Amino acid sequence: MKGIEIIRYWYAEQEKMTRVVCRDIPALIAENPVDLLLVDQVEPAGRAIAESLNIPFITICNALVLNREAAIPPIFTSWSYQETLPGKLRNQIACYLGDSLISGYKKLILNYRSQWGLSPLSNHDILFANSSLAQLSQQPMAFDFPRKQLPSCFHYCGPFRDNTPSNVSFPYECLTGQPLIYASLGTLQNTRFNIFVCIASACQDLDVQLVISHGGGLTDEQVNQLPGNPLVVSYAPQLELLKKASLTITHGGLNTVLDALSLGVPLVVLPLGFEQPTIAARVKWTKTGEVLEGKQLNSANLKTTIQKVLNLTIYRENTLKIKQIISQKKGVMTAADVIDGVIATSPKYYTNHLSST
Repeated sequence: MKGIEIIRYWYAEQEKMTRVVCRDIPALIAENPVDLLLVDQVEPAGRAIAESLNIPFITICNALVLNREAAIPPIFTSWSYQETLPGKLRNQIACYLGDSLISGYKKLILNYRSQWGLSPLSNHDILFANSSLAQLSQQPMAFDFPRKQLPSCFHYCGPFRDNTPSNVSFPYECLTGQPLIYASLGTLQNTRFNIFVCIASACQDLDVQLVISHGGGLTDEQVNQLPGNPLVVSYAPQLELLKKASLTITHGGLNTVLDALSLGVPLVVLPLGFEQPTIAARVKWTKTGEVLEGKQLNSANLKTTIQKVLNLTIYRENTLKIKQIISQKKGVMTAADVIDGVIATSPKYYTNHLSST
């Protein structure tokens, strides 16, 4: 799927999840009282539930920061930041058209809010669960477009990752010592055999070792058909391999991109859908890698792009700068400190805590 088709699919699936959340979570909370909710930014039903039950909530931005600003391109576009009137107008029109595609989803949220006696919200507030207490993002500020309208309760925390070594087995003895290129298409796009063929073909004549992790998306027969001699595994200890890598080839999923940046590894991004184009746009903006998409993606262009990113030091230098920034701000610990602070100042928490003691 591509473009508008993906937006419709995504929100059709999101609508199913929202119905389950609204049906089940209030009853579960009634049986197991809680003092605070952590709500994914893309689950506005979480906000409605928190408000209806009078429970404070904190926003967790697991994906890119979705707070809207005029100069920030919409999530499903590949546009770069452009603080000009034409750029802002383009973004506004795209947001309007995108919102019009998901009117059914917005109506669902509004219906639940109405049932629970809550006030209606603006378009932006309907779609995203933005807390007024705290909003925590795993996206580093250094990997975002310039923002000017974030609330004071917003925190760029850095990646929410556990750096404990993976227990996934890997044939390290097969590594040759050549510059290592790590390629992965994540968990939703990992059946794209043609993309893996393109990657393998682009690397086969280069003095590199290509490691492909396909997440169970390829059959043994397909693996045997890949050009060259890539080292192919179903699952890989991603962080450990990235520590050895000179380059990452990815579809542009945020977790893999943040893993690469956290370890100072430049990227070649092949965005395939969802929010991947706008993540790729940030890779270009920060000059931490290059992007190939659509009709540009073929083995010849990919080979040229790989050589460019490997040979020009600017990409490695920029990723190392972001690595340094990320290392200075521990994502999970920063988020936990903010959450502790909200709990400590929440009247509801103190009421429950004192009554229980």
